[in-house]
Amino acid sequence: MNPKRTPSIRARLANALLLWAVLWGVGVAVAVGYAAQEEVDELLDESLQATAAVLANALRVAYRDGGPGLDAAPLPAAGEGEFAWQLVAASGAVLQRAANAPEQALRPLATAGFSATDEWRVFGVAMGSQGRMLYVAHSLRERREVQAEVAMSAVLAALSIGLLGHWWLRARVRHELRPLERLTDKLERHDPLDRAQALGVAERAELAPVHAAIDQLGQRLARRVAHERAFSSHAAHALRTPLAGMDAQLAVALRESTPAVQQRLQRVREASGRLQRVVQALLDLFRVGGDVQRSAVDLKALLAHLPVVGIEVAVQANGPLQADPDLLAAALANLLDNAQRYGARHVVVSQPRPGTVRVHDDGPGATPERLRVLREALGAQDYDDHTGLGLMLADLVARSHGGSLRLPEAAQGFVVELILDQPADTA
Repeated sequence: MNPKRTPSIRARLANALLLWAVLWGVGVAVAVGYAAQEEVDELLDESLQATAAVLANALRVAYRDGGPGLDAAPLPAAGEGEFAWQLVAASGAVLQRAANAPEQALRPLATAGFSATDEWRVFGVAMGSQGRMLYVAHSLRERREVQAEVAMSAVLAALSIGLLGHWWLRARVRHELRPLERLTDKLERHDPLDRAQALGVAERAELAPVHAAIDQLGQRLARRVAHERAFSSHAAHALRTPLAGMDAQLAVALRESTPAVQQRLQRVREASGRLQRVVQALLDLFRVGGDVQRSAVDLKALLAHLPVVGIEVAVQANGPLQADPDLLAAALANLLDNAQRYGARHVVVSQPRPGTVRVHDDGPGATPERLRVLREALGAQDYDDHTGLGLMLADLVARSHGGSLRLPEAAQGFVVELILDQPADTA
């Protein structure tokens, strides 16, 4: 997988924080809104009760028991706005009311304390011994409007606090992740084999073990690479010289042997030549330095110098390739050897796209199931018991160039494509 397509730690944390802030804000807003509605109900009921007490005292002064008639008594001003009131006789007749109060009694029966109708929240107070009742009421519509305004204000405040908290947390996370991001940048440029490129002192104490582990890993890798380089240097001499001597002795033996023996000696010499090519490919892959040395490669000239026995090779080149000539020669030699061993007699080597080399033989090919197994093995670099040495070497050469090895479908024969100039996961 391409790491550039993977969301960064900062992006994932930012998304998580945003989700948390939204959920937290919504949850708090709902809770605050509900609590605000309850508080508003209590405050409005207290206001209703206080208003009833004030009106009751005023009416007791105006209508004392045994005092003048209602018509002669000074009446309180008719109320307008949030509250309405009624003075109701024991018979249920409305004796006096505010301008915004209904003409019919709010409660048909004398009811003290809080009660409710379809439109009003009512508080009743008994007025003297004659059965009169004072009802002070608040419109349920107005109560809902007040509750909605208070709840909306509370919700907006909670959401604002949640978003502010989200912004603050994002800033803190960004600040805390900066040392890790700078360490990532260092690692992208870090060469564990170069002792002069140390990671340096960790910016944070918690990153010190990471620095130490990376330095130790680099030291182990450096030792391992040094051992492999030493081995390849010795193997180059220890293997090439005996194989070259063996080939020379076989050539002499072929000239001096009888015709009956020459056929066997020729097969031995072919096997020796195949072994030399494999050894050369391995040494090229693990040569000292190990870096790919790209240069312009003429595909026809390269194949003309490869030892090809028992197979006809046609080259369809579109121009020079930018590749390591030694590694490319090793890969092609092993792929051609594979084709010959599996019964191919004709091979076409072409360049279907820039930076790509295709090897298509006329052999028996592979079944769809076998192709699937080979593709999965190459993708996972699981070569054991799945791919032969030729495909493994070709895949390693392609990967060393930053590319990959592909096995396309073929109507006949077997096709291998070495992609030398693009990452394996985008091939």
